[in-house]
Amino acid sequence: MMKGAFVLLSLFLNLKVRATKPYNNLTDTTRTFNNIIGDGADPWVIKDNGYYYMCLQKRGGVSISKSKYLSRPGEFKQVWHQPKTGWNKACLWAPEVHHIGSKWYIYYAAGESGPPFIHQRSGVLESVTDDPQGAYTDKGMLKTGDDHTDPTGTFWAIDLTVGFINNQLYAVWSGWEHNPTTDKTPQCLYIAKMSNPWTISSDRVKISSPEQTWETGGPLNLNEGPEFLKHDENIFIIYSTRESWLPSYRLGQLKLADPTRTPLNAGNWIKSGPVFRGTPDVFGVGHASFTTSPDGTEWWIMYHSKKEAKGNWNRNIRLQQFKWKKDGSPDFGKPIAGGTQIKRPSGELP
Repeated sequence: MMKGAFVLLSLFLNLKVRATKPYNNLTDTTRTFNNIIGDGADPWVIKDNGYYYMCLQKRGGVSISKSKYLSRPGEFKQVWHQPKTGWNKACLWAPEVHHIGSKWYIYYAAGESGPPFIHQRSGVLESVTDDPQGAYTDKGMLKTGDDHTDPTGTFWAIDLTVGFINNQLYAVWSGWEHNPTTDKTPQCLYIAKMSNPWTISSDRVKISSPEQTWETGGPLNLNEGPEFLKHDENIFIIYSTRESWLPSYRLGQLKLADPTRTPLNAGNWIKSGPVFRGTPDVFGVGHASFTTSPDGTEWWIMYHSKKEAKGNWNRNIRLQQFKWKKDGSPDFGKPIAGGTQIKRPSGELP
């Protein structure tokens, strides 16, 4: 995401590159694809009922594509546009769409103004029907403060995602400990219970701060972009750390030590990393999402990477397969150089 000391002159540039357009023209008989699948940032992809839905910020709103191909996004359709007034009228960041029950829910960050980006909060939209590309209603701002019963105590929050642990829905996000008047503020990861997809029902608990040597050392220490990743009995949160505008941006990992214990205790999470980082050819990898191939036999990571080494938010979206280690943790390997032709996900060919 865009934030911190170096955000001030670059927000609008970043927004322009968030729209994704395919880099390749696949046919059903093509056995490889270009691993750069489009321009943009903060990619979210979800597989549902034989289709892949990709969610991005685009033209001041949220757009969703639908495709049978993981390696080729479909045409994007805008499903929501920011209002002209209110807390969420500007600075739309990192939307993602989730299928919960019979409805779809879009979680996003926005603010009333910026820069400075001190007003960012997390909101949620609910689909009117069971069509993720249909109309949505605004369910409002999520209460991300220390006291979930106090609507005036909501703190800065971005990159909010949701997931079930032992049949309980949880929200995880990147936030600030307080609401200072500067966006040069370190970011931490928080978790809280939800009573339904639009209501946080417990006080937040901080489960990660940028404190390891591989999370610190730059101009601003960040933990952001958390995403759930589940495999067998293991529950992970994969998150981004270091500065998003620099080549040092990378992924870290939290593992719930015992899935039967509460995730609302920082001591129950084990941190390790970096689990995915750049190379001399690939700069600043981060904000990933995860899914499986059409036939379910392979796991794939979709992430964004910088187009060049110098500090900015000119990024594109990349896709590659990953494996699992013997201890049950993900093995993301190394990011593949941009423009490489790689084998398409299993089951994509007719």
